Amino acid sequence: MIKVENIDVWGFEHAIRGMRNPMNSWNKSDSYKCEWELTEDCDKCDKLNSDNTGACLSDREFYCIGKNDLDLMQKLFKAGTEHRKYLRQIFVSMDIVAPLYWWKEFDTYKVGTVANSCSTMHKLTAKPFETTDFSCEKLGLESNAVLQTIVNQLNRYRANYLDSREKFFWWQMIQLLPESYNQRRTVTINYENVFSIIKQRTGHKLDEWNKFVEILKTLPYVKEIGGLDEEGS
Repeated sequence: MIKVENIDVWGFEHAIRGMRNPMNSWNKSDSYKCEWELTEDCDKCDKLNSDNTGACLSDREFYCIGKNDLDLMQKLFKAGTEHRKYLRQIFVSMDIVAPLYWWKEFDTYKVGTVANSCSTMHKLTAKPFETTDFSCEKLGLESNAVLQTIVNQLNRYRANYLDSREKFFWWQMIQLLPESYNQRRTVTINYENVFSIIKQRTGHKLDEWNKFVEILKTLPYVKEIGGLDEEGS
């Protein structure tokens, strides 16, 4: 199970301005903030920009990338990571709820990423354990029964710990906690991270990765910059 909420994208304006610094070609830039205020249906940039669909980035900006800028972005993207440095200046923030086994793989993306997580060290005992705290949608009947047994045992250790504050019971919870336990993190990554994840995790055996990749492909201008077709190939 993976849930992604509160997606916020920003940085196109300064990234495009910096992208044109090497050739002093700022006069060729044709991108702009839309004059319209952000709306729920998010379609007003279609009326303002006939070449590209406007991107609803956040409650702070509503940005349209022009044809000249998009052509250069695509050219630099194909030239490789040393030429597409502008991607590192376009940022995405989101809240992700996912199991620990998925976070263990996500943590390989360290460069250019920041994350604040809910703490298992400090808040593990904040509420009773429930099966809904775990990614267990793939479990069969027997495995679900095992999980329920673990949840019951975790709650017994929790009650003992809250009653006595003996660290022995806290250790039982920490070391018994399954990797399917869901953790929430607020994550900030950049568009270079986005494209790395799409390239490396497409077709992954974990459903969580495949769903996350599909969410990343819906971010503003990802398909256009990366030349992804409707299937994302």
